[in-house]
Amino acid sequence: MLVLIVLVAGFLAHYMLSDRPSEKHVKKIPEKRQVHKTPVFEIYPKEKLIAPEPAFKPKPAPKGLPRVAIIIDDIGYERRLAEKFLALDAVLTFSVFPNSPFQKRITKKIRAKGLEIMLHLPMEPYEYPEVNPGPDALFISMSPDELINQLNKNIDAVPFIKGVNNHMGSKMTTESAQMYQIFSVLKKRGLFFVDSRTTYKTICKPSARLLQIPFAQRDVFIDHVLESDFIRKQIRELIHIAIVKGTAVGIAHPHSVTYEVFSEMLPELKKKVQLVPVSQLVNIPG
Repeated sequence: MLVLIVLVAGFLAHYMLSDRPSEKHVKKIPEKRQVHKTPVFEIYPKEKLIAPEPAFKPKPAPKGLPRVAIIIDDIGYERRLAEKFLALDAVLTFSVFPNSPFQKRITKKIRAKGLEIMLHLPMEPYEYPEVNPGPDALFISMSPDELINQLNKNIDAVPFIKGVNNHMGSKMTTESAQMYQIFSVLKKRGLFFVDSRTTYKTICKPSARLLQIPFAQRDVFIDHVLESDFIRKQIRELIHIAIVKGTAVGIAHPHSVTYEVFSEMLPELKKKVQLVPVSQLVNIPG
């Protein structure tokens, strides 16, 4: 009987082992690499892309050069280009996406160079849902509590910011109730706001006036057409507006062609204008 039990046990063990696939026949599933999808950089206003000619006579030139702030938007997904812009001998302001994959490394380098950091705040555009403003965005459909909670999380996600500008937001920046809620939080947190002006229907300036928020708005999008000649033209337009008004704000993005043209034109820029942090150009609208 004992012999019979041993034989049966041996047979079963052989059967079970032979039924298992050997290591060399097991298909190894490769580990998934984490891929960070870069958000759409911007939705530009359809009304008129080139800044309009100022409709007033130039004021007497102030002492010194006119002042220009250039904001590099959409920082946090493209590390190498951000570092290239940082390596330039230029005063630039960097606007960083909340919770973006390289934000900590890049913001550390921005601070080490003594340059200014802003929060690039994703907001709902008219084109949503066909165009998604990306993670952590503010939407019209949010309740006041949801909107304020998400805004505070975004502000906390990017430390050492001085102010905020909108990513997309052509729909959100036309909604008075939501903009009052946003500006109330910014006022409490001691932050300024720069309107990227992704629509000419924006109500950001009167909202900032009502809530007494330090404010500025974009004069020129520098690189919404990714062609060298166009970018040169936009930079010269920015210089022209600064000479007429005394100040100007330009917005660019981390594109290779933008970097190449900007580095090429930097000597010309420095001769004609003074590059300053955007915080020097904000004020409470009168």
